[in-house]
Amino acid sequence: MSNRTDEPAADIDPIIHVPARLAIMAVLLVGEGADFTFVQKQTGLTRGNLSSHLMKLEATGYVVSEKTFVRRVPRTLLRLTDAGRDALRRYRLRMEEALRALPK
Repeated sequence: MSNRTDEPAADIDPIIHVPARLAIMAVLLVGEGADFTFVQKQTGLTRGNLSSHLMKLEATGYVVSEKTFVRRVPRTLLRLTDAGRDALRRYRLRMEEALRALPK
């Protein structure tokens, strides 16, 4: 990928562009959030792989997690932040621009 800013693909967010992270964000976009197990089942990721990608998404401020207990059982709730929703919108627009720029 080139670093030229006149190319549509130059501004594609590398954090979101990783397929597993894109899948996580897509699952979280649908509702107000989801628990870890639901996201794991929807994405098909292992616990460790999901945790690793979530750490990166949390570090960028795109996702937040809240750890609670339900009848003494730990539960991790995940949700997109406003910054995450905005980043995902920008990502979609950049991808659409990049795809339109491809030769037919």
